[in-house]
Amino acid sequence: MPDKRSPHILNTSANLLGLCFIVLTSIKVAKMGDVSIIDETTAIAIVLFMTSCILSFLAMRRENDTGNNHLEKIADILFLSGLVVLFLTTMIVTFNIVE
Repeated sequence: MPDKRSPHILNTSANLLGLCFIVLTSIKVAKMGDVSIIDETTAIAIVLFMTSCILSFLAMRRENDTGNNHLEKIADILFLSGLVVLFLTTMIVTFNIVE
């Protein structure tokens, strides 16, 4: 029986994607141009979470179980990468690495 992680990945990636959009929009509205590393890492996280969402959605829609497992694994790796990028961004903000 294949592991059905796609709905969980899709749900969580979509939520974190929305969070990244809020962060990026807040930086742009506040005109905080000097924190370009934060908006750049947030943009990277957006790309990772969006790709993870798309791949997990495609894995749910496909009929082929072998292809589903492959798409799920890629979506899982991209999701984890997005989490790492968000963690690093949070550490940058928390420890005031960017002034």
